[in-house]
Amino acid sequence: MKGPLFYAKILLFGEYGIIKDSKGLAIPFNAYRGALKTSQKLVGKAKESNQNLKKYYNYLKGLDKDLVSFNVNELEEDVKNGMYFDSSIPQGYGVGSSGALVASIYDKYAYNKITVLENLTREKLLKLKNVFAAMESFFHGKSSGLDPLNSYLSLPILINSKENIEPTGIPSQKEGKGAVFLLDSQQIGETEPMVNIFMNKMKNEGFRKMISEDFAKTTDACIEDFLHGNVKSLFGNVKSLSKLVLKNFKPMIPDAFHKVWENGIKTNDYYLKLCGSGGGGYILGFTEDYEKAQESLKNYKLELVYRF
Repeated sequence: MKGPLFYAKILLFGEYGIIKDSKGLAIPFNAYRGALKTSQKLVGKAKESNQNLKKYYNYLKGLDKDLVSFNVNELEEDVKNGMYFDSSIPQGYGVGSSGALVASIYDKYAYNKITVLENLTREKLLKLKNVFAAMESFFHGKSSGLDPLNSYLSLPILINSKENIEPTGIPSQKEGKGAVFLLDSQQIGETEPMVNIFMNKMKNEGFRKMISEDFAKTTDACIEDFLHGNVKSLFGNVKSLSKLVLKNFKPMIPDAFHKVWENGIKTNDYYLKLCGSGGGGYILGFTEDYEKAQESLKNYKLELVYRF
């Protein structure tokens, strides 16, 4: 048995802001993917994944049946027979490793599932997002449901607010010099502690004001520019966003990268921002000249995501 492939995702814009109802833009990232497989001889990661699926099965049994119900007998049987999630998506890197697993389980075992082929109304998308939020909460406390939604639909998703999400088109890639890239921090990030730091910061009125005014407005402007292909304006806004994150989200940026972050803003060779919740994993980079950014960051591992 081998299930269909589900891809990683990248939240290009909107990290933390979407918790507080500002805009976000997520895109599938096909370089990493996962699928359900079965093996009689489970070793290493496959064995670990199978053990986790046993726990996950017990969690799914307890979910509200009005929201979503599963063929739990078939799921239990498959897990007993050695099912595991075979994935190249790095865990703790902010690219949706648990999201792809959630999408694959929903796809195979959910009753009355909403499929990608039907007309995806706003109601259906919200229902899917709520189902996925409940399913993914098993992995890191509170989930927005966006990672699995992106993985399941394999489409770019524009988050206008918690109650308003829609599939969107992004400009096709050009053969230009500019790029979006991933910078590997070589550290694993944990979502839950980072979100807790953010929630504690939100108790501070000054921080709340910064989020609802500067951070949300700059993020929204970046999304508008990206979707409409306004590259020049985009880099100005991404630079502002990079400064805001460096100033207000220091704990989410691994210590070793504070200087690297500053250097990008100073030289304009590249601008960095958080990829997911931060604390490790990938850092997202934007540059008008990818070769120059590669030279500036030659001591680090970069991965290309999108070309301008």
